[in-house]
Amino acid sequence: MSELPLPPLSPPLSPFSGEAPGTLFGLSMPLAAAFQLTGTHIGNDAARIAMPPNPAYGNSRGDVHGGVLAMLMDCALASAVRSHDPARFGVATIDLTMHYLAPARGEVVALAVCERRGRSISFARGQVFDSEGTLLALATGTFKLLERSI
Repeated sequence: MSELPLPPLSPPLSPFSGEAPGTLFGLSMPLAAAFQLTGTHIGNDAARIAMPPNPAYGNSRGDVHGGVLAMLMDCALASAVRSHDPARFGVATIDLTMHYLAPARGEVVALAVCERRGRSISFARGQVFDSEGTLLALATGTFKLLERSI
């Protein structure tokens, strides 16, 4: 499977560039701060999120734990689903399926696209890569769009 197609990333990459730690594409998220997630692209039904290396994210072999990769993919897929209006919508994960292909070390990047957005339920797919471009994991997810009240 090849890399997910994303629109060209010409500056600015995101209207949310320079967000404070703990914020991911306009939404306050303590989990984003805990894992140092950086949203680098959102729009056109796609999202890209980077996570720096940290020994605390490791398993007994020193690889990035699969649960950490699942968290990263959940955030990326959710961001792609709300990419049409990221400040207006949050989401709730209904289903997340992961397929792990290779061990992960170092910085990892998740790419996600929204395949179908309904009035309330949306579907997305994504991939995780390391800094050398090795495909590490694949994911699909189903999400409920939730309009924010704040």
